[in-house]
Amino acid sequence: MAEERTLIIIKPDGVQRHLTGEIITRFEKKGFKLVAAKFMQIPESLAHQHYGVHKGKPFFEGVVKYLSSSPSMVMVWQAKGVIAMARKLMGATFGYEAEAGTIRGDFSCSRGYNLIHGSDSQESAEFEIGLYFKPEEIAKYELSDECWLYGQND
Repeated sequence: MAEERTLIIIKPDGVQRHLTGEIITRFEKKGFKLVAAKFMQIPESLAHQHYGVHKGKPFFEGVVKYLSSSPSMVMVWQAKGVIAMARKLMGATFGYEAEAGTIRGDFSCSRGYNLIHGSDSQESAEFEIGLYFKPEEIAKYELSDECWLYGQND
């Protein structure tokens, strides 16, 4: 399995609730490699682009307003199978449906505010990463423990 990248955003409610460090720690402990990060207030225009696939749906303007309401931590994480693993770590979209042990299951009970965004496919990841980061902003490096993370000795 080749390494892939995913965009992860700790949304305004995650930042406001002081969960940024806790959430980042979960991804680090899983073994993901952080290759880019920005703490930023997402402009409404960028939130419109990010959620563009949902334009015209009843919830569209609400999620745009939510994402641009306060600062977020925007990150790119890299690992083999990172998209599927990150989605499992995040849990079901709505906190009240998410399993205990997941980020949303442990810290969210809301339908509207769900703490975190993660790309749902390789195509989405590429598009979303391109919205927030220039190629030169993504670090290229090796983790010293990669052979231990993936069970490879080469």
